[in-house]
Amino acid sequence: MSEQILSVREAIINRRSIKKFNGKPVNREELMSIIDDAIWAPNHGNREPWRLVIACDEDLVAVQHLLRDLAIPKWQDLSSEDLVKQMTKFTLPGGFAFVIVPEDARQKERLEDYAAASIFIQNIQLLAWEKGIGSCWKTPGFLDNPKFREALKVQPGERVIAMLQVGYFDEVPKGKERKKSAQFVTNFGE
Repeated sequence: MSEQILSVREAIINRRSIKKFNGKPVNREELMSIIDDAIWAPNHGNREPWRLVIACDEDLVAVQHLLRDLAIPKWQDLSSEDLVKQMTKFTLPGGFAFVIVPEDARQKERLEDYAAASIFIQNIQLLAWEKGIGSCWKTPGFLDNPKFREALKVQPGERVIAMLQVGYFDEVPKGKERKKSAQFVTNFGE
C-alpha cells in the first residue's frame, strides 16, 4: 500500500487487521512517530494511562524467542519445518508494541483507563494504516504469564492489554460486512 493521505472516514472504513505480514521490518523511528501522534487519544483527566514496550530492529529476535517459548508448547519437539510454520506469526511482523495500563482499584477509573488505552491503540492502527503499515491487535493468554510480565518489566498493579503486531503487507484482506445502525440503535422513548 503506498503512502497516501486518507480522510478519517476512509481510514476507519478501509483499515483492516493484517495477519499476513511480508517480513519487512518497521523502523523504530517510524513507529515512535506514529505513537507520538496517537497520544492525542481522549483520556479522562488527561491521565494518559498507558505505557508501551516496543520491539523493532535488533529487538525482534529476542521477542520472537520469548513468544516462541510462551506460545508454542513443546516447540523443541517440532520438526524444523513445523517450527518455521508456527513461528511465521511472530517472525513476519516488522515490529511489536505491548500496551500496558494501570489496574486502578477503583472500577470507574480502571474502566476509563482501559477505554482510553483502547482508543490510543485504535489511533496507532489508523495512523500506521495511513503510512502503509498494517497492524493486528492481539490478546493471547500468555500476556498474563509471569515470565512474559517479567520480560516486559510489568509491575504489580499493571496489566498488559494488547500485543500489537505491526508491519508491511502485500495484500489487504477483504472486510467483513458490518451491521447497519438500524440493527442496533434504538430511538429514545421507543
